Amino acid sequence: MKVGIALGSNLGDRLANLRAARKAVVDLGANSASVLVSPVYETEPVGCEPGADKFLNAVLEIECDGDPTDLLQKLIRIEESLGRDRNHACNVSRKIDIDLLYAGQLNVENERLQLPHPRLHQRKFVLQPLADIRPDLIFPNQTKSVRELLAQIEDSTKVISFTEKW
Repeated sequence: MKVGIALGSNLGDRLANLRAARKAVVDLGANSASVLVSPVYETEPVGCEPGADKFLNAVLEIECDGDPTDLLQKLIRIEESLGRDRNHACNVSRKIDIDLLYAGQLNVENERLQLPHPRLHQRKFVLQPLADIRPDLIFPNQTKSVRELLAQIEDSTKVISFTEKW
């Protein structure tokens, strides 16, 4: 099934952090030839501590078989291997953030995982890169495409395309 994964970083060498996360995530996929990779965007921090640096954000889509909850555990291990402390406060600066956005047309709601991601439709920093690779995707329980969801966001957060090859 096609699985969407968001990457973000605002500490250290942000681009190197994204590259390392991308490589590790792609290695989880069943078929690396079918990977979709968005451009990298620089965005203002949302809900972070005062003075937080800007984020670099991107979205990947990989082909992955198996249980999304197992995949989530693998993504958490990738975050930890790249220096993410699991005992951090919510919405603080971080070296790497990896979020599972969707897994095919599955609806999952349990204590470990909610799919599609519950705030996905409100996050310009996720919808913008996702619109580059899957603009016509419609999530379960939604009637609007990614492109339409992005267009309706009245978020003034500036999203700047980061053109360096990654």
